[in-house]
Amino acid sequence: MRIARFTTGDDPRYALVDGEPGSEQLLVITGDPIYTPVQPTGERIPLDDDGVRLLAPVIPRSKIVGVGRNYADHAAEMGNELPPAPLLFLKPNTAVIGPDDPIVLPEWTEHVDHEAELAVVIGKVTKNVAPEHALAQVFGYTVANDVSARDAQRSDSQWTRAKGFDTSCPIGPWIVPGLDVDDLAVRSRVNGELKQDGRTSQLIFDVAYLVSYISEVFTLLPGDVILTGTPAGVSRIEDRDIVEVEVEDIGVLRNPVLRRA
Repeated sequence: MRIARFTTGDDPRYALVDGEPGSEQLLVITGDPIYTPVQPTGERIPLDDDGVRLLAPVIPRSKIVGVGRNYADHAAEMGNELPPAPLLFLKPNTAVIGPDDPIVLPEWTEHVDHEAELAVVIGKVTKNVAPEHALAQVFGYTVANDVSARDAQRSDSQWTRAKGFDTSCPIGPWIVPGLDVDDLAVRSRVNGELKQDGRTSQLIFDVAYLVSYISEVFTLLPGDVILTGTPAGVSRIEDRDIVEVEVEDIGVLRNPVLRRA
C-alpha cells in the first residue's frame, strides 16, 4: 500500500496509490490517515492528469529528527570517526517540500550537498520504547533528501543553519506502511548520473534502534519524521540541477535545484 498527499488546486487530500510506475491512479480517501480513520470516496484520478500535484506526504506537526554519520562509508568520506551513539539533530517542519518542488540554495552558502535517506514516519505517541517494540510505533516509510549546506556545517558549532534552512528537507513521493526496511537500496542521481548507491543493511544503527534511542530523548508524536542517515557519494548540487533520490520498494523523489538571483 502507498499513501499519497496531493492537490488538484484545492485543499490537500489523501489517496491510496494503485498501479505500476507510469500508470498510477489515486484512489481518493477521506481524512488524514496518520491521525483519523479514513474511507474510500470512490473517486479515482490518474496521477498524470493535468492539475494533479503530489505534495510532501506528511508535514510533521512536531519535528524532524536527523541522524548523522549512520553509514560508515559516508563518515569516512567526510573524514569523521564513527559515532559511539546516534548523532542527532533537528530540522524544522518549514524545511519540508514535496516532489518536484525546488530546492532553493540560500545566498549565504556556496556548497550545498544532497543526501539520500530512508525516512521513518511515526504513527503513535512514543516514549522510552524498547527496540523490540519500536517498529510497532511506525506508521510507514518514505524517501527524504537531507539537503545540507556543507560550508555552514563546517563553520558553525551546531548544524541548525546547515541542515534546517527552507527547502532543505524534500520528502516523498508517498508513504509505504508495513515495509521491511532491513535491506533496501538507497540511491541518488544528479542530472541522471548515479551518485549514491547504498543499502539500509549498512546502517550503523538500524531503524528499530533509532526509534528506541530517539524516544528516550524526545517524545515522538504521530507524523514526526526520522531521517536515518545517508550512504557515501554525497555531492554538491548547483542551480538548474535535477536531483533524484530513490529508496527501493518506495519510489523516486525528484526535485530541481534553484538559486535565485
